[in-house]
Formats: sequence, structure tokens, C-alpha cells
Amino acid sequence: MAESDQQPHDPNERRLFPEDQAKVDAFLKRGVNSVERKPFRPVFLVILLIVVVTGFSLLSQAISRWAGVY
Repeated sequence: MAESDQQPHDPNERRLFPEDQAKVDAFLKRGVNSVERKPFRPVFLVILLIVVVTGFSLLSQAISRWAGVY
């Protein structure tokens, strides 16, 4: 093995030629990639899921009582 294969790569080291990096940067700045989004909040998603499931459960129980199943 060559010595360069044994050395760890620097994560900040650029691996693309400047013209290729320019193409990548241009792609990331257009279309869906250019839109700034709020950070993903998984806790909000879990709470929303619990609320929806609880709501559907209560609705189904209310419908079953109204229909005379219980």
C-alpha cells in the first residue's frame, strides 16, 4: 500500500477540481435545494401523531355509541 492510502483524509480537504466544485455549488443554489427551511422537529411530529390517533379513537368510540354498538 502506498503511504498516502494509510493517512487519514482531512474532512475539510476538497476532493473536486474547482470547476466541478463550482458545478456542485451552482446545483445546490437552484431549485428545491435553494429554499431555506425550518429545522426538522421530530418531537412536534410525535405529538401531532399522538393527537391525531387519540382524536380518531375518540371519534370512533363516539360513532359506535351513537350507532348503538355499546
